[in-house]
This record gives sequence, structure tokens and C-alpha cells, in this order.
Amino acid sequence: MLVKSLVQTKDHLTTVQETVTLEEALKILEDSGFRCVPIVDETGKIFRGNIYKMHIYRHKSRGGDMTQPVTSLLKNATKTISVDSPFFKVFFNIKDLPYIAVLDENNNFYGILTHSRLLSMLSDAWKMDISSYVLTVSSPGEHGDLEKMSKIISKHSSITACITLDSKNNEVVRRTLFSLPSDTDIETLKVVINKLEKKGFVVSEIDDIHSGKILNKANI
Repeated sequence: MLVKSLVQTKDHLTTVQETVTLEEALKILEDSGFRCVPIVDETGKIFRGNIYKMHIYRHKSRGGDMTQPVTSLLKNATKTISVDSPFFKVFFNIKDLPYIAVLDENNNFYGILTHSRLLSMLSDAWKMDISSYVLTVSSPGEHGDLEKMSKIISKHSSITACITLDSKNNEVVRRTLFSLPSDTDIETLKVVINKLEKKGFVVSEIDDIHSGKILNKANI
């Protein structure tokens, strides 16, 4: 289960119990340095929601009662996923959250999946350490285009990573990004580009991972 492998389990988290006051929760947040932490029940098994430092500060600045229970400013109570949720569901739920709460098979609080961990995983998927160039290839988005492009590239080079953008039904042009391995030389790069464009595809951008620059196709 991919989601489970990315989770920071509750045993390693700073949490607040639902019985603490806003004043007590604020001290926990200030001491930990986090802007947001999970609220759990007294057993630590049930996720109640999140408490944000900014919401407590706002409440305090307006003369609010700091002896109120932390649950009075509870947020994101329904923002959860399961450890066995399909990976794509994470993207629909995490959005602007710093993390999303993860529940186990019994709906007990298991831990959190942070935005930074998710981005790190996606970054690793690009295999930048073993890649040389990233080609952005534009296509009409017709059935079989991805297979055709992949076959053309594979005749001359391996593909270390691939992602397709603009996948909505109403998109006229679809962009696909292909990463080539670190041992790809400039002559192989030229061949791949020429073969793709002879078949009607457009290489709209060439990123040189080692230099961090975008290459000019005309000068390769």
C-alpha cells in the first residue's frame, strides 16, 4: 500500500487531546513549532480534527475565552483518508492542507501524510539523479499517441520517467514529459527529437537537468 509507506505514524507526532483548553493547545503549538497539529480523543485512537495556531491567535486577539476546549476551534474533521485508499484520492483531499489525517482499517487514527512527504515522493519518481534531459512532447491527444511516442524514444534510449499533462477531454494539445537516462549523449538526443517530429509530434521544450537550463532546439 503506497499511502501507508508515506505516512508519519501517530507515535512520532505532536497531538493534543480534545479535553485540553485553547491556552494549553497554544502552548503545545508554540513549544513544538508547528502551525497545526491533530486533535485526538483521550485514547489517542479517534481523530477529531486539526487545531491551527493562527486560529487560536485570532481568537485570543479578539478577546476570546482561552479556557474553552480546543474543539471549539476544530477544523478539517472530515479531511481524512484510509491507509488503503487509492493513491489518486490523496490529491483530491490534501489540496491546501499541510497534511491529511490517515485512518487505519478500523477507522482509528493511524498518522498523517504531509504535503512535503508527498512532494518528495513525486520528486523521487522523476529520478533526477539518474536522468539527463526531460523532453516536453506535444501531441493531439489521440488514442495511441503515448504508445507511439514511447516506441520512438525506446528505439534509441531508455525512459527513466514519464508524466502526461493536460489530460482533460476538452484539451486540444496534450503535453507528455519524458526523462532520458543520465548517459544520453547529445547525438542520441538529436535523433530522438528528429524521429518524434518526423512522426508529427512537437518537442516543445528540452530541459538539461545537469545544467538546469532549457536548451534551444535549433542550437543542439
